[in-house]
Amino acid sequence: MKRTNLFVWLVLSFLIVGIAGCNTNNLIDTNVEMPQRNWSYTDKVKAVVGIKDNTKAFTLKFKLRHTADYRYSNLYILLSMSGPGLPKVTRRYQYKLAESDGQWLGKGSGNLYTYVLPLLSEFHFPQSGNYTIEIEQNMRDNPLREISDAGIIVAGSSTIPR
Repeated sequence: MKRTNLFVWLVLSFLIVGIAGCNTNNLIDTNVEMPQRNWSYTDKVKAVVGIKDNTKAFTLKFKLRHTADYRYSNLYILLSMSGPGLPKVTRRYQYKLAESDGQWLGKGSGNLYTYVLPLLSEFHFPQSGNYTIEIEQNMRDNPLREISDAGIIVAGSSTIPR
């Protein structure tokens, strides 16, 4: 009897934690692994997001993981978006990845550092339909070494992890 109660309690606990931890408002959560940890100009991170209700606000974030051997304290990227009512628009972003003393700002796990960085907040797509979002590295080095992977998150404004 005790074993059965313990089993039921464990199963219910896992279900509750699993459901509470799910973020069902994410429309897109991509992650692209870079070949041999080299991010080339041609290796664009691409996502297509279907917008059903253009009256809702969305938040877009950029995900990045690099190794401790990454040579720079910053990163430049280009964000391009296109879709119904939105001709192709490209915007350049710079992100600070390390302090002046070399201390990485991302969350570390072993030799990898992870970032979730802001792109657009409270963004309204002009119309309903499919939009293409692309991110490419915009540093002088090509390929940019020691970048493990990069990704895109698109979600309702109040649902993005920080």
